[in-house]
Amino acid sequence: MNVNQLSKRLQLVADYLPEGANFADIGSDHAYLPCYVCIKDKEAKAIAGEVNQGPLDSAKREVASHNLEDRIQTRLGSGLSVLTEGEVQQITIAGMGGPLIRDILDEGKDKLSSVNRIIVQPNIDARSIRKWFVEYGYELIAEEILEENGHIYEVLVAQPGDPLKPYSEDQEKEQWFGPYLLRESSSVFQKKWQEELETKKYILGELEKAQKVNQAKVDQLHKEIEWLKEVVL
Repeated sequence: MNVNQLSKRLQLVADYLPEGANFADIGSDHAYLPCYVCIKDKEAKAIAGEVNQGPLDSAKREVASHNLEDRIQTRLGSGLSVLTEGEVQQITIAGMGGPLIRDILDEGKDKLSSVNRIIVQPNIDARSIRKWFVEYGYELIAEEILEENGHIYEVLVAQPGDPLKPYSEDQEKEQWFGPYLLRESSSVFQKKWQEELETKKYILGELEKAQKVNQAKVDQLHKEIEWLKEVVL
């Protein structure tokens, strides 16, 4: 991967940034995403945040190689601690687990007052982020699902608004599958949840064999397996 040829998942994240974006890319790694956006859009500005010195040094080199130091700042720090309040209008976080992304947003929520769009690409457990959006008043406005190099990824886009707008009364189920993805039910969506159904059935079988059955866990699995059977064609 390089700046001229982003991975499909990062390309999707970039596509949801507005023209003239002023954004922070958290966990930016080589700063490919900020560089790509700023090369394409001469008005865009970015902050590339990285928690480890090695990746930060890579990001600095990448930014310098495109002469973008005047528009992309690289900063060392954990999560949104690299920002001051009101500094950016958009946040991107890609390539981490859902619970970690949720924790980054939660720990840095005092930095979000000026942010009008959050774009995240969790590797696992997007549900935890959807729940956080509802709890803190962010409306989920778009979702994408894609397969790349044998992995299935989801991209979620949210902004301040009515957090319940995308959901029906079946909110718990929709937070798991994604309200937009569930309605669209693409072939990639089907593939993901078919695999999940097989996994859940296996786990349930193992749990029910245990000498001491965790009934709450078994009940939750039964519920999720029923949902999966409704969804998988």
